[in-house]
Amino acid sequence: MNTAFRTEERINKITSVLNQKQPHITVVMENIHDPHNVSAILRTCDAVGILEVQLLYTTEQFPEISKASSVSANKWIQIKKHNSYEEFYHIMKERGFLIAASHLDKFSYLHDELDYTKPIALVFGNEHRGVSEELLKYCDVTFKIPMHGMIQSLNVSVAAAVTLYHAESVLRKNGFYERRQLDEASFNQLFNEWIRK
Repeated sequence: MNTAFRTEERINKITSVLNQKQPHITVVMENIHDPHNVSAILRTCDAVGILEVQLLYTTEQFPEISKASSVSANKWIQIKKHNSYEEFYHIMKERGFLIAASHLDKFSYLHDELDYTKPIALVFGNEHRGVSEELLKYCDVTFKIPMHGMIQSLNVSVAAAVTLYHAESVLRKNGFYERRQLDEASFNQLFNEWIRK
């Protein structure tokens, strides 16, 4: 193995970032069309310590994510692809995730009423159609971001950023970034992968 990548500074940076990863939160993108929106969401996910993102694509093609637009965020996030709602649902449920969709209805929680300290999959839908009715059947709850203007929606990457930074605030105040959330085996596996990148 090339030891040139194993500088003390690089080892410390990778260790610090992995120590702050939050594996109990995942982001789900359903049929998001614009790769720039996908890349922007990936950048936010990386910034708040999300470990894994789900791409659930049933009608759109899986997006091409360039290093330029994502600023290589996709290198540091595990991206899982799904083309079946049922398969996605069973995987999430086997792992103990609450599935929460960004969707406006009379039953929706506010985004700051969700419990981000427990396993949660945050679903964001297509730019024009939102989260599909088909996927909503598999979701446990819906949530919304309060809007006080004439326009009742945000760009999907902005909505994800607002939600994730609220989650970051909750986790930070509860000390989640101060203690390692990854188990030892996962930490070691990721460290060995990242040190080679």
